[in-house]
Amino acid sequence: MQPLIVGIRFTPIGKIYHFDSRSLTDLKVGEHVIVDTSRGSHLGEVIQILRETPSSPDGGWKPVERRATPRDLLLRETWRAKQTEAMIECRARAAELKLNGVKIVAAEFNYDGSRLTFLYSTESEDKVDLKSLKKDMNRKYPKSQVEMRQIGPRDVAKIIGGMGACGLETRCCSKFLTDFSPISIKMAKEQGISLTPSEITGMCGRLRCCLIYEYEQYVAARKTLPKRKKRVVTPNGEGVVVDVAPLTEMITVQFEGEGRPSYQTFHRDVIEPWDELEALRRKSEAPCDKHEGGGCDCGKDKKNGS
Repeated sequence: MQPLIVGIRFTPIGKIYHFDSRSLTDLKVGEHVIVDTSRGSHLGEVIQILRETPSSPDGGWKPVERRATPRDLLLRETWRAKQTEAMIECRARAAELKLNGVKIVAAEFNYDGSRLTFLYSTESEDKVDLKSLKKDMNRKYPKSQVEMRQIGPRDVAKIIGGMGACGLETRCCSKFLTDFSPISIKMAKEQGISLTPSEITGMCGRLRCCLIYEYEQYVAARKTLPKRKKRVVTPNGEGVVVDVAPLTEMITVQFEGEGRPSYQTFHRDVIEPWDELEALRRKSEAPCDKHEGGGCDCGKDKKNGS
């Protein structure tokens, strides 16, 4: 029997994971199910139903165990209500143990409370010993299996939320980003963005996720546009490119004249590269190598090019 792969999400703006739902019939998007994961059973929402089966991961697909019942949904809300209290308890104990540099970001119960995960971040990259803290939390919550999971600064910003560095009321990571893409300083350079840290750094202290949004469009556009300092021919004469707007395909050209230089902006369709036009002009003026004593019909004299 062919596997029927569905995409499941466990948090509203979380990553989508794929599971095999062949044991269930007529599963629809929006339904809630119980699935088997590497961290025990969890309750998630069906976000997508894949028409084509992707390549199987190592170990095969984890199964969808069953549809969630009203009782399961009520249990999830009951345990979610206890997460803030658990986080406060863990933070207080971490302070007593003087675990400097460790920040307890959140506490997460699975739907039936059988598992409790504390998400934390550290200021340094050195490994922190949290055995004592975990032991104390196990004692505090004996009915739950306690796990301590370290997360990065981007994940911390996603959980905490708040206003973005750009001024939007909700950060992109908290609003719609389900996964984080690799961001490099090259992306800022390609788009002509100032490399001042405050201009390219997000609230998480890392390069802003939005640097990748238009990066490919800039790269594609620049391949067809003249570079800065290149000489071009415009409807108003020859000039030098001083600025390029890749997304609008507008080019600002400087013209040398009497007094101060003047600047005008043109669309790329009305601009020609000066070097290409110059090459065509020289070719048209060059004498014909095949012209011999008037035997060629090109109309040029080999000696004087006329």
